[in-house]
Amino acid sequence: MKSQSQASISDKKIASRSQILFWLVVLLLVTIAVSFFIGRYPKPGFISISQIQQDTLAQRLVFNLRVPRILTAMLLGASLAAAGGVFQMIFSNPLVDPGFLGVSQGASFGAAFCIVFLGGSLWAIEGTAALFACLALALSYLLARRVKYGGWVLRLVLAGIAVSALFSAGLGIIKYMADPLSELQEITFWLLGGLYSITWKQFLIILPVVVVCLYVIYRMRWRLNLLSLSDETAFSLGIAPGRERALLLVVSVAATAAVVSVAGMVGWIGLIMPHISRRLFGADARYMIPASMLIGATFAILCDDLARILLAGEIPLGIITSLIGASVFIYLMVRQKLPVRK
Repeated sequence: MKSQSQASISDKKIASRSQILFWLVVLLLVTIAVSFFIGRYPKPGFISISQIQQDTLAQRLVFNLRVPRILTAMLLGASLAAAGGVFQMIFSNPLVDPGFLGVSQGASFGAAFCIVFLGGSLWAIEGTAALFACLALALSYLLARRVKYGGWVLRLVLAGIAVSALFSAGLGIIKYMADPLSELQEITFWLLGGLYSITWKQFLIILPVVVVCLYVIYRMRWRLNLLSLSDETAFSLGIAPGRERALLLVVSVAATAAVVSVAGMVGWIGLIMPHISRRLFGADARYMIPASMLIGATFAILCDDLARILLAGEIPLGIITSLIGASVFIYLMVRQKLPVRK
């Protein structure tokens, strides 16, 4: 009787979690559909289907600019949230995000370097940002291997802090050398983040990388529960903790580098969305990771909508995500006894 009762409770929990995930998918799809009609043309607010059918310029605006931008925002939010969830599980630290290993700082340095020294073309900025983001991860890994004390997680944390500081210093030097009338303004605007320049070509370039990385994270999500344990415990349960942690870190960084290379610096998504997901599902990565992807994608699209319509001039996306993300973070910190689903 007791086992049957426990099985019944477990089935109800699974059904409840599946239902929440279903509604998160519905919310994402509705957000995408509504966002197609939100903008400032022909007037601030909504554009109707009849206007799209009758206005050639509206058709081009929606299908050539707005659609790839919304889809890129979806990839941006899903990638940063998934990477944040992976980092927080692997490092057993709820205060880490995709920039934890110097990835964001490396991408920023790469973009600024390209703007000042390589001409600053859009394709070159994307390439150098992705290159230096991956280089930052490699440096963090190699430096952690050289450290002689502490566990692997501690060594990687210390290495990430050091590499982030180095790239931040390099970025400061480049900003000091940049032309204040042109290059410095472009660097500053890129660092604020935004999807204003997204086209179908850029979306299709990052799509394969992001899809493959998110698929790997999704397929390995249940193993994150084991990787969050000590190495000895994880090894006794039949997994190779070092190799699998490295794989998850690489795909998380690759997805982050891909989206950051086209969107610039967009903060707080990778930090806050896993927190919200854990409030709904607990720390079980089987449900927390896909929920983080869905919530992150929805959040990024909504923030981009606000960036497009709040003012006559577009607000940088990074400002919107930081404002809302920091507000949510403060709310989560000060609220007591917030119920957590177990």
